[in-house]
Amino acid sequence: MSHLEDDSLNPIERAVHRILHGYLEFFYDAWTNLNINAISGDYVEFGSWGGNTMNQAYKALCLTGLTDRHLWAYDSFDTLPEAQDDRDYHPGWNPGGAMGGGGVDKFYEACDRHGIPREAYTATEGYFEDTIGTAEPDDPPADIAMCLIDCNLYSSAATCMEWLQPRLKHGMILAFDDYWCWSPDKISGEQSLLMEFQRDHPEWTFDRYHTIARAGLSFVVFDAAQMPG
Repeated sequence: MSHLEDDSLNPIERAVHRILHGYLEFFYDAWTNLNINAISGDYVEFGSWGGNTMNQAYKALCLTGLTDRHLWAYDSFDTLPEAQDDRDYHPGWNPGGAMGGGGVDKFYEACDRHGIPREAYTATEGYFEDTIGTAEPDDPPADIAMCLIDCNLYSSAATCMEWLQPRLKHGMILAFDDYWCWSPDKISGEQSLLMEFQRDHPEWTFDRYHTIARAGLSFVVFDAAQMPG
């Protein structure tokens, strides 16, 4: 019996298991397709507090039998940054407010509980503007097969896309955890960001790939020059 069918679970526990199963299904399909299609590179996620998506990404990678890809986690592991753009505001979160906490040590503890070996991943603590915002294009990780952006705020996601832009490559997978988070008067920051990026970078196309749990959506990145005319 699966967790989704287990009558001993209360509705909240069943919902949590359904969400985690959705992540695991996405990561397993993504890793399998990346392996089959010979797309090299590591996994990068922006927004890692709690270690849950890192756990599902690692678990799915192990299920494929190929674990030579390194995993990279970036997060403040503290509060959300202050708003820098009107699109940072959303009814579901509060810029500058708590969104986790405990520092990177809590993340290490969570990964230890999940059985993720320390050598399998690298965690970087700090706001994105202070970490990836100063990185050079050839700084590791330089070869990326899959990237998950789970930033909540538009401005944070924009910093991630600016970092990712010179690292984009044909065949990689780009995922947004909060793509379907709109408000009464705005589309989501991540959705708005991708639309703007597509407009400003016609050299890339983003083919809709896989939904992720409740609010996420992923895309396969293609070189527009390779698309049929």
